[in-house]
Amino acid sequence: MKEKVSILINNGLIVTMDDKRRIIPDGYVAIDEDKIVGIGKGDGKDKYDAEKVIDAKKGVVMPGFLCAHTHFYGELLRASPWFAKIEPPTDFIQNLQRIWWALDVLLTYEDAYAAALIGSLDFVKSGTTMFFDNISSPNAIEGVLDHMEKAVNEVGIRGILTFEATQRRSIEEGIRGVKENERFIKKNNNDPSKLVKGAIYLHASFTVTDDLFRMAREIANKYGALLSIHVEEGLVDVYHNMERYGIRPIERMHKLGFLGPDVILVHVVHANDDELKLIKESGAHVAHNAMSNMLNAVGVPRIPLMMKMGINVGIGNDGYIFDVFENMRTTYLIHKVWNLDPRLMTPQEIVEMATINVAKMFGVEKELGSLEAGKKADVIIIRPELPPTPVNEKTVYGHIVNTFTGKDVKTVIVNGRIIMEDRKVLTIDEAKALEYVHKVVERLWDRLLNEGKYQLDVLDKK
Repeated sequence: MKEKVSILINNGLIVTMDDKRRIIPDGYVAIDEDKIVGIGKGDGKDKYDAEKVIDAKKGVVMPGFLCAHTHFYGELLRASPWFAKIEPPTDFIQNLQRIWWALDVLLTYEDAYAAALIGSLDFVKSGTTMFFDNISSPNAIEGVLDHMEKAVNEVGIRGILTFEATQRRSIEEGIRGVKENERFIKKNNNDPSKLVKGAIYLHASFTVTDDLFRMAREIANKYGALLSIHVEEGLVDVYHNMERYGIRPIERMHKLGFLGPDVILVHVVHANDDELKLIKESGAHVAHNAMSNMLNAVGVPRIPLMMKMGINVGIGNDGYIFDVFENMRTTYLIHKVWNLDPRLMTPQEIVEMATINVAKMFGVEKELGSLEAGKKADVIIIRPELPPTPVNEKTVYGHIVNTFTGKDVKTVIVNGRIIMEDRKVLTIDEAKALEYVHKVVERLWDRLLNEGKYQLDVLDKK
């Protein structure tokens, strides 16, 4: 007698990303409610009676991608006329001052909602089913994560939402940011029915005090929550800590007891050998954002060395380009040219950095990151229109990294629910959502053009 299931994906090239990295040609994935119940070779209809049968049509069936680090509100500045109005930044700190810090003080609750809406849609359309986001909106702190959660839930993907606590303007503001994270953690993290969870996020060690580090660690310990922070993205982070504390940022975090296996360190561009050893010893993870590092001209972190040391590294986008395939391809290439060594980074390593590695840093590797019976049913189907060479078990990793694009993702399933089918998003009206977001963005740009210059003038006077 056939087993009854909710969804059966048939006729696919199954890329499991399990411990053995099994690849199953002409295979199936059986899903019942929110979990995978079976994976195998052959016609799944011989074993399962499904309410919904999806013919993968020889396409690649694999776990949904996970994004190690993003900023939804980064989407709101894409191609903004603001860039033409300011003097071009010459380094990382000027990027922050002239672009992001001029923007974040103007963000409203509606902007946060709109950013999460378009960001979640962007993720779905390119096959990312879980993310770690943080927002900086100093004049919209308390309750802002609820507005973003609403948008993410409307689209239907998984995520971790956080507020970026910073004390660059005042000590109290940083405390309010951490408390907003704590509130959201208390509301969501113990409810298994919620796909959106909370964590603690600090901006960077050059904008927070020792006391805020201790507060963040204490709250994370209390609730078993993740911690994350930008680390040595620019040299200002290193110089500030050396001047004020006499030690480097990661050394300072180690001294304060902040580091641990529940910590995600974002960027880590300028870490020295001693700091990398501290990361390895602590079990902390690294979120690598190659395209953003290039955009901000901050340098290239020593990712191949980190991976050789056994540090877990995952791919993020830092709020820049949301198509995971572009981020994977850039990661694959940049370390070769930076180190003048074409042997560095393999396609399989890159795919691991966008799936199971991120699941490990989120602490959800027992539920997500690979296709295995008993795990949550977050599954995507990729079917390229014009692959130049055969796509099979021997070539698929190479195609994922070198050939496919986000537009090749045809179907997305999250928690056993079909979110997108044949490129059509089923959960919301995509056209209406896009029209709404564009109107919100236009109002934000008007404020930025009218008030942003004032923000820069105030900064210059300081």
